[in-house]
This record gives sequence, C-alpha cells and structure tokens, in this order.
Amino acid sequence: MPNLYDSLRANFPADRRQPFAVEPDGPVTTYADVEARSARLANRLRELGVEQGDRVAVQAPKSVDMLMLYLACLRAGAIFLPLNTAYTAGELDYFMRDASPALFVCDPVSLGTIAPLAEAAGVPRVETMGAAGAGSLVEGAQGCSELFDTVAMADEDLAAILYTSGTTGRSKGAMLSHGNLASNCFTLRDYWRFTAEDVLLHALPIFHTHGLFVATNLVLATGSQMIFLPAFDASRVIEALPRATVMMGVPTFYIRLLKEPAFTRELVSHMRLFISGSAPLSADIHREFSERTGHAILERYGMTETNMNTSNPYDGDRIAGTVGHPLPGVSIRIADPESGRVLPQGEIGVIEIQGPNVFLGYWQMPEKTAAEFRDGYFISGDLGFIDERGYVSIVGRAKDLIISGGYNIYPAEVETAIDELPQVRESAVIGVPHPDMGEGVVAVVVPREPGFADGAAITGALTDKLARFKMPRRVVFVDELPKNGMGKVQKTVLREQLGDSFS
Repeated sequence: MPNLYDSLRANFPADRRQPFAVEPDGPVTTYADVEARSARLANRLRELGVEQGDRVAVQAPKSVDMLMLYLACLRAGAIFLPLNTAYTAGELDYFMRDASPALFVCDPVSLGTIAPLAEAAGVPRVETMGAAGAGSLVEGAQGCSELFDTVAMADEDLAAILYTSGTTGRSKGAMLSHGNLASNCFTLRDYWRFTAEDVLLHALPIFHTHGLFVATNLVLATGSQMIFLPAFDASRVIEALPRATVMMGVPTFYIRLLKEPAFTRELVSHMRLFISGSAPLSADIHREFSERTGHAILERYGMTETNMNTSNPYDGDRIAGTVGHPLPGVSIRIADPESGRVLPQGEIGVIEIQGPNVFLGYWQMPEKTAAEFRDGYFISGDLGFIDERGYVSIVGRAKDLIISGGYNIYPAEVETAIDELPQVRESAVIGVPHPDMGEGVVAVVVPREPGFADGAAITGALTDKLARFKMPRRVVFVDELPKNGMGKVQKTVLREQLGDSFS
C-alpha cells in the first residue's frame, strides 16, 4: 500500500467542497481544507527541521487542527505521537526522553511548564496548538504553501507511536505502521458498511486509537463527514444526534445517555449504528439500551497494539457480553498463559492475535517485544474464550485474575452477575490481600438509586448465581468508578484504595 494519507485521499469526495468536520460552535472544515491545511502544516514541519522518520509528540486540546497535524505527519513521513492530555510533567519527561521527538506540540497555556522539560530532555523544538486555530504551529503554517508532495512510504514504515497506559511498569510505545492502520481502516469500512452518506458523531478524545484511527480514518476512507464535539456532553450529544447516522462511544457514554429523559427511541430512530469499545460494555447496559432505543449496540474489541481485532456482526446477532468474531484477515486463538498450548473451544485462556493489524513492536524495547509474541501471535494479556458460534468473550485481564483459596475467579463473571441486579448501575470486582484466602473478592458498586448501600441485599441476590468461592466478601458502594479518559475502570486505583479491606 502507499502512504496511508494517499490511501485515504483516494476516497475523498470528487467535490472537495463537501464537509469533512462540522463543529457545532465553529467552522465547517471541507475536504479542500483537509488537503490545504495538512499541506501547510507538512511544509511547516519541514521548515522546523522535522525529517522523515522523526517523531512529533503532541499533547494538546482536541481540535480539527490536531487532526490536520496527524495528516501532515503522515504526508511528511514523520511519526505522530499523541499523548493523553492528563499526563503529568513527570510522565511527559519520560516520554520526551524515551521517544526523542524532533518537535513537541503543547497547549499554549502549558508552554511555561513544557519548554523547560523539553530543553532538559534534549527536545530541539516546542510549538503550541490550542483550540480554534490558536497557537504558534498553526500561525506559523499560515504562510506556507498549500501544495506538498506526500512522501512515499512502505507498509512497514512507522506512522504513529501510541504509549500504553503503563499500569504495570513503565509505559511502552506501540509502533504502528502505515500498513497496520490502512488494513484495519479498510476492513472496518467494509465490515461496518460505512459509506459517503454517513455522518459520524465524534465525541471521543483523539490521543487514542478509538477516536484517532478508528473514527477519523473511517470518515476519511469513505469521504463522509463527522460532527466534531470537543468532548462528551450528554446534552450536546442529544442535540447533535438528529444529524448523525453513526455514533462511536465508550460504555460510559451510553450509561450517561440512558440517564437522560430526552434520549428516546424517537430521537435515534433514524440512526444506522451505535458502536462501543475501549472498555467492556455490560450485558445489562446492552439490554437496557436496546429496550430504550430499539438499537443493539455493536461491541468490538481492540487494543493500542493491534487496532481492532473482533466485532459483533453488522448483520446477525450482536450478543451482549461478547465482542463478536475475528475481523477478516485477523486470526485469534486461546492459549494457556504459561505453556502457550492452544486450548480447545470454550476453555478460558489468554487471547493471542495475528494479522496485518498487529503492531511492529515496542519502541526501543526489543526484548519486551520478543516476550510478547509467540509463534507470530501477539499475546494480548486479555483472558477470554471462543464459544461454539465463534464469538469471542473477554473475562478480564490476566493481571486482574483473582486467586482465592486456590480457585481462579474471573472478575468479569462476577461483575456480570452483579450488573444484572436491579439495584446496580455498574460494578467493578477486584482481588485484595486476604490473610486466609490469599486474595479476597471485593465488589465496588455504583447503585442505580443514590443512597442505596445494602451490601447484604447484593450478596443475598447472588447466592443462586455464583459459586460460594466467587462471592464478594465485601461490597463497597461509590457514586462513580474511577475511569481513565477512555472509560476503562482503573482497577489499580481501586486496589490501592481498598487493599486493606481484610487487614
């Protein structure tokens, strides 16, 4: 395949005046703008000394300009490195030293903090990019040419580095190639039936695979358009939905929408597709959403290192609690975590993935990369099984497995049972040190009705649902679960907070 940008550009509408991104409170960005603005930024990168293969690190507010910078990096053969806007100065210092970017782009309000960090880390240049066209990088590109000869790239050439969250050990930079991103984008385009007629409601962050590669690349690859929101806000989403055909979200989005009386079946009767990912969607929320709207959410499974791996079908049963079938061209197997032996259908083991979507390895970590592959398959660290119909189900992360009294307990199984209770909005299950059992099961519950805090009612309702050894030994009620920017429950935080539950 050619440079990813050229692959996407081949699908832009013939009439470049068609909109690419519509901002409810801002301008409309057309496909002509996409070409001109990405070219100007690519030329500006060259003026700033960014060469092919250099890293461009970005920690900036969500904006269309940031998407244009991503495309400019593709066109210039540079490597785009988006960073979570929540990262602290200490974390940024690590990323700067590890990735050695030729350019760091930050929010103008953060320049006073970032500039000294960058100088100490040996980063040669810092520019700024804010919301609504603010910042030195965009201003400096204004005088640059709107023409740029996109650099030819091979499938294996790097397009982006995305750092993993680093919940265990230091963060690792997943290296994604032009071929990785292109293969996944065009597979999803066909699998999810995207066309130029679609309008995607985009409320996701763009420092992550979901909002940057899945959402944005799909729109570009179909010449369609997006409604571009700066962040998720339930009222703004409800206001925008009548103009959309597709929405991509994390489970938290759908949980919050279900709390809104204005989120009705009539409001979304015209919608073609709701997609959920980045964190597990409980079967209870899946059913509640379907009953409210008449739409079955399409859940899929992806990772920073692999983009998307599986999806529930567009046509056919979207089964609550599963992430569907392997995507075309992707091979998935279930293996014993220790021996690597491939397990029979229905048995729980570690999910291993092979395909053109799988990343090239971890930046400057050849030993770690080698340890994460087995016979050409990437060892995901996710535990799951494949049923008789070929649907993949995930039961948790290997590091989240609870071993209590010698028994293996999969948190997802306990969470599913708890989430089905009428008193529960959502839950998280963790294992914490227990003086007798090794680990004890703690259930952290967000009640459906504020003020409900009857742990005995929860455990009593689980008596016929779970074996005794799987039962929570303690139930903790909270107003909300700690989550990261993509809606994943931060179980590390819960374990830190509740680690002395049985001491």
